[in-house]
Amino acid sequence: MMRACTVDELPPGESVRIAADVPIAVFNADGEIYAIDDTCSHQDASLADGFLEGCFVECPLHAALFDLRTGMPSCLPAKKPVRTHPVLIDSGVVYVRAAAAEEAA
Repeated sequence: MMRACTVDELPPGESVRIAADVPIAVFNADGEIYAIDDTCSHQDASLADGFLEGCFVECPLHAALFDLRTGMPSCLPAKKPVRTHPVLIDSGVVYVRAAAAEEAA
């Protein structure tokens, strides 16, 4: 498990990017914490820099939407999902279990 941040450091509607073998974006969507691969599957853009809309993040480059719960894109230009990662909150600290690179979709 990798430490991402504290719950207080990630208010609703915000995100953080954590360095890993594959960078991970962690989001607070109305109190629910989600983690997905940070790089858009369409083109190299940081999803942590995207726009949060409920349980979806909009890529800042070409406006593809990804479901934070499943990693699935809901509109073009993205066609491939991004990986999701399990999140654990322990004593106010957000931890992410990074999926192995070979688990990529």
